[in-house]
Amino acid sequence: MNSSDPVPRVVVGVDGSASSQAALRWAAGQARLIGGTVEAVCAWDTPSESGWAGPATEPGFDLEEARRGFAEEIRTVFGEDRPVEVREMLVRGDPSEVLVRASEGAELLVVGSRGRGGFARAMLGSVSQRCAQHAACPVVVVRPTGKEE
Repeated sequence: MNSSDPVPRVVVGVDGSASSQAALRWAAGQARLIGGTVEAVCAWDTPSESGWAGPATEPGFDLEEARRGFAEEIRTVFGEDRPVEVREMLVRGDPSEVLVRASEGAELLVVGSRGRGGFARAMLGSVSQRCAQHAACPVVVVRPTGKEE
């Protein structure tokens, strides 16, 4: 790879669920293998913007608190010793739309099989399903292992 070649980018959706933590670990391993970076994307929305299906923020939602929580989530997964460069992106919007947009130009989009919302028995969450159908790059859906679920 020449110094002028773009660094491969692995995008991963992060929402605090066991599935997204597993996806973040998997994405970091893949980024290490291809000499790339991880773009960890956490999307937030308000109930009036996305209706019933979208994730709702709590009344009194605080963006700074969301940033701190997102950073803590990254630390929970990696500790203080990140295996690759991880760029944190907190983006307002519907999670599936945000992730599909972020997939443009990426080598890979990694999502958990099931996020914080939805039905507990669902094999594949609505966000991961929409990403698999509409992303601009290959998509990997990661399930958490055993005790994490």
